[in-house]
Amino acid sequence: MPTAVKVEEGAKSRLEELRAEIRLRTGQKVTQQELLTRLIDDAYESRDAVIDSFRESTVPLSEEEKEAMRRGRFASGAEADEEDIDDILYG
Repeated sequence: MPTAVKVEEGAKSRLEELRAEIRLRTGQKVTQQELLTRLIDDAYESRDAVIDSFRESTVPLSEEEKEAMRRGRFASGAEADEEDIDDILYG
């Protein structure tokens, strides 16, 4: 039994863009209800990501973020101890 849900104009516009792109790429017409049902099903299957998207903080970092940080590290070849680091950071 269908239920009405209020959607902001911007979201409704993006929904229509998605519908148009689906039709263009697949040749299939889909209704708003079909598309929303699919989007909800997909979000339900990846609920952790959806839930995390509502968190105010991104700490702790995700595994992908940790790996991106590791890829960005490099060895300068210079030896440093805690005191050196403190001096560099805090002066």
